[in-house]
Amino acid sequence: MTAAPPVPLRVALLGCGTVGSAVLRLIEDQADDLTARIGRPVEVVGIAVRRPAHHPDVPQHLLTTDAAALVARDDVDLVVEVIGGIEPARSLMYAAFASGKSVVSANKALLAEDGPALHAAAAEAGVDLYYEAAVAGAIPLLRPLRESLAGDQLRRVVGIVNGTTNYILSRMAETGAGFAEALAEATELGYAEADPTADVDGFDAAAKAAILASLAFHTPVSSADVYREGISAVSATDVARAAEIGCTVKLLAICERVPNGAGTDTVAVRVHPAMIPTTHPLAAVGGAFNAVFVEAEAAGQLMFYGQGAGGEPTASAVLGDLVAVARNRVAGASGQGPTGYADLAIRPMAETPTRYHVSLDVADRPGVLAAVAQEFARQDVSISTVRQTGRGDAATLVIVTHSAPDAALSATIAALRDMPAVRGVTSVLRVEGLS
Repeated sequence: MTAAPPVPLRVALLGCGTVGSAVLRLIEDQADDLTARIGRPVEVVGIAVRRPAHHPDVPQHLLTTDAAALVARDDVDLVVEVIGGIEPARSLMYAAFASGKSVVSANKALLAEDGPALHAAAAEAGVDLYYEAAVAGAIPLLRPLRESLAGDQLRRVVGIVNGTTNYILSRMAETGAGFAEALAEATELGYAEADPTADVDGFDAAAKAAILASLAFHTPVSSADVYREGISAVSATDVARAAEIGCTVKLLAICERVPNGAGTDTVAVRVHPAMIPTTHPLAAVGGAFNAVFVEAEAAGQLMFYGQGAGGEPTASAVLGDLVAVARNRVAGASGQGPTGYADLAIRPMAETPTRYHVSLDVADRPGVLAAVAQEFARQDVSISTVRQTGRGDAATLVIVTHSAPDAALSATIAALRDMPAVRGVTSVLRVEGLS
């Protein structure tokens, strides 16, 4: 007697854009391998889209505009959400959990805003919420933080997590181009969206930083907790001056577990452009690639590097999560979600130690340097190096500070802007040693 074929695991796909269509294609192309890895075949039984006519290459019987009805179907086992945004994605996820369905998502914005509540809903329902694709595309990063390093204490996670801005800054360094010129090139090549705000103003990186910090430090962190600056103010001169001191400029997501001096730790999370030494591994990450540098107490320094965006790389991460969730489903179990047991306080940016690289247009006359140095001393900010370039109307002071609370450095810059001898503060960039 021939055994009955195994019952497929039925998947509802929410969204069929660049990532969703790649997910569908990989499920079809790797059908036999997925069956072998999971123990049951995977079948997409419905795809929710806004405009079915825009998807002529997708089997039309699978398409629907009613995402809520698709999620509610009794024959759906797993939901893959790749529509992005907050709503209706959030409501659809809660509906999936309520009906006993696990969810795989690539939605960084939603996870950064509502992650703890979503995880609580998944845990209450006894199902999974996986989202490896939400940060750094195909790079296996979140699962190592959540599982492989679960026995260690992480001290710092620093990364280049936005490919668009990294491409722009890389081109500025390579060609001497200004920000606008490099952005135009990135747009023409498809690395930047028609509206690049989320990328160049740091919103995308801030959402990813919140997710990384939450996992690394077992503390709920939302995008609202992340200090954020974009790269639109970075000039060709800034990039050139970074090179003069052996540095390059990168947009960094920096997540740190920092002692507060009272016997406990705090979590500091920030996204901003910074000068970093060219000797650091992150400095060599060019183009639209991503990389994340992790420092753990026992494991030491680890680096994760690879394609951070694009349909195929992101779909690869989605499929990895789908396999993990499907295996759990077959085994009648759910995977380990993140923990928030530490619940550490969030350190404000004002209290976070950092260093500044400051360029000043100044009057070229005796006593100016002393007056400028006095303003730094008044805020208890120590100067590491200072040099003057140019003479007369073209005189410029370039100052690099030692580490000090960001509030003190910001107050110093505000005071310098009011000095009669300072014609302008032309550039302020943070400097990260990353040691």
